[in-house]
Amino acid sequence: METFSGRAVRLAGIAGALAGWRPDDFWRATPAELETVLTALAGPVAEIAPPPAAATIAALKEQFPDG
Repeated sequence: METFSGRAVRLAGIAGALAGWRPDDFWRATPAELETVLTALAGPVAEIAPPPAAATIAALKEQFPDG
């Protein structure tokens, strides 16, 4: 599990690389401002597909047994 500080450091690096922000720019920005800038530069985050149904998993296990 990644810590808050680990995520913040990673996001600060992304903001610096994509938007040219200095660390002070990152720490003064709100989460909404950061999201707006990163979305404008990198595009929206893809929606995550829901997990497969139990029946689908069972069918795949039958079709592709692990041995």
